[in-house]
Amino acid sequence: MSDWSQKVVLITGGSRGLGLELAKVWAAQQAKVIIVARDAQQLETSAAEIRSQIAAAQVLTMVADLTKPDKVTALFHRVESETGRLDVLVNCAGISARGRILETPPEEFTRLLELNLLATVRCVQAASKLLLASRGSIVNIGSLAGRSASRYLGAYPASKFALTAYTQQLRLELAEEGVHLLLVSPGPIRRADGGSRYQHSGSSELPPDAMKPGGGVKLKGIDPTYLAEKIVKSCQRRQPDLVVPGRARILFAIQQLFPRFGDWILSKMT
Repeated sequence: MSDWSQKVVLITGGSRGLGLELAKVWAAQQAKVIIVARDAQQLETSAAEIRSQIAAAQVLTMVADLTKPDKVTALFHRVESETGRLDVLVNCAGISARGRILETPPEEFTRLLELNLLATVRCVQAASKLLLASRGSIVNIGSLAGRSASRYLGAYPASKFALTAYTQQLRLELAEEGVHLLLVSPGPIRRADGGSRYQHSGSSELPPDAMKPGGGVKLKGIDPTYLAEKIVKSCQRRQPDLVVPGRARILFAIQQLFPRFGDWILSKMT
C-alpha cells in the first residue's frame, strides 16, 4: 500500500502546469486529491484528464478565488466537511511577470504579492487546524528568483522572496507542532506557450530573451512531471528544502558571501 493511500492532498493552482502534474503523481499513489482553481470548466477538464490516465484516481474539484478571504475560509470549511482531514497543502497558485524594475508601478507589486504571498498566508491559516491535527505538510512553491533575483522580472522576485521568508518562519514556529514545511525553488519550468504570454506585458523594449521562461536564464527548462515526482518524494521524506537544479545553491552561497561576484555571475547567466 502506498504511503499516501487515503491521505488528502489539496493543491491550489491544480488545474494547469505543475499543479496538475502534482495532482497526477499523488493520485497515482492513491492519495485523495483536491484541485483548486478559479475556472470551474478548466478544473473539470483537468479532473477528467487525471481520471483518464490513472485508474481509480480519487479527485475532487473545488472552485475558489484565493485573493478573497471569505472564499478561502469557505474552501477549507468544505474540505473539512467533505473529507474530515487534510494531510498536505500545496500552495502552487501563482503568477509571474516581466518588466524593468524602475518601470514597475507599486500596483504591480500589490498584484503579485496578493497571489504569490497573501493567498498562501490565507490558505495556511485557514487549513492550520486540519494540518495540526494530521501533523501534515505544507508545500510552498517558490522559485530560484525567490532566492536570487535577476533582471527584468518586475515584481516577481520580491513576491517570491517574501514567500521564502514566510516559509522559513512557518518552519521554525510549527516544528514543535509536528507540521512539516517544504519550500520548493525551481528554475524555469517547461510550458507549452514557451513564454509567449509575456510578449505584451511589462516594460517597453526589453531584450527578447527576457520574455522567455525564467526571464532568459541560461538553464534548461525543467520537465514538470520530473519536478512533480521530486516534490512528492521530498514531501514524503519531510525534507525542508528542494532546489532544482541543485547547483543553484552554489550561486546562493556566492551571493551571500561575495555580492559583486554573484551579480557578475547573474549578469552572465541571464
